[in-house]
Amino acid sequence: MFALASVTALNHLLAQNVWALDRLARFSGKTVQFNIAPFTFAYTVLPDGMVTSANSDTTPDARCIIAPSLLPRLAMQDELAHAEIQSEGNAALLTEIFFLSRNLRWDAAEDLSRYTGDIAAERIVQAVQEKQQHIHETAVNLAQAAAEYWTEESPLIAKPLQISTFMRQVDTLRDDLARLEQRVKRLSNP
Repeated sequence: MFALASVTALNHLLAQNVWALDRLARFSGKTVQFNIAPFTFAYTVLPDGMVTSANSDTTPDARCIIAPSLLPRLAMQDELAHAEIQSEGNAALLTEIFFLSRNLRWDAAEDLSRYTGDIAAERIVQAVQEKQQHIHETAVNLAQAAAEYWTEESPLIAKPLQISTFMRQVDTLRDDLARLEQRVKRLSNP
């Protein structure tokens, strides 16, 4: 049931991004398996660029193992999260999958317009995007305020300048101690 829903959603997203169908059609007949604990999904690319759920006995041409903790970061388009995905198999297919994962966009206004009309859908999507931007800015401001408080008002976090000064002092102390040891050895040996 869940596999059918994921295929339907993925094909809907691909249909909204027609350019992606041409790119994916080059891999017709290839199968990609995604392991997101505890789930495993396998999709086979169709000749038109759409995908279908792969048969359970099909050997995948490529495999991606995604830790569940990476999902929120991937949703936020965090490039470092993409680097943490474990992958194996057909390199060209994996490159295309990663390219599509970064560039496919859901046209929410298009889907919403079926129920509300074009103008209302655009305004709803715009309002949601503005709210998301506001939440993001608030989170950044809060993080900056907390960092400033913990470095200036109630020092809990060291400033980079303080850390580099401390490191220089430790290096100087280490060098001085090494010189002192050498001097003691020279004085103790007649």
